Amino acid sequence: MAKRLEIEKAEVLWNDRKRWLGMPLSFTRYEVSGDRLVTRKGFFNTSTEEILIYRIMDVRLTRSFGQKIFGVGTVTLLSTDKSCPSLELKNIKRPEDVRVFLSQLIERERSEKGISSREFIGGGYGEDSEADF
Repeated sequence: MAKRLEIEKAEVLWNDRKRWLGMPLSFTRYEVSGDRLVTRKGFFNTSTEEILIYRIMDVRLTRSFGQKIFGVGTVTLLSTDKSCPSLELKNIKRPEDVRVFLSQLIERERSEKGISSREFIGGGYGEDSEADF
């Protein structure tokens, strides 16, 4: 059992918390490790959402005036994951760097797995989107 747990632990490539007024005062945590993006929410009641990196189709950055003042932004990820077709990394620090990092990581994961975007064409986000040729 301990050996299995060791295998599941991967190096954390990036992590942050949802911020309020630029300070990490939230119980929402984001983490990228290995080939997954994990979101953990809550203190007493917790939930964990996981998305495989290669399933992310689009990365979008939005920053309101208030977010710019406090140096944060929201990165929105659109994926083909049925349980979570859209995920927002809200009020994270250095959002432009995170957007670029995720875009590069997505391309790397896809090329390593031999997956191209045409495999997702046809069904739209959140559905079983593999094309029938």
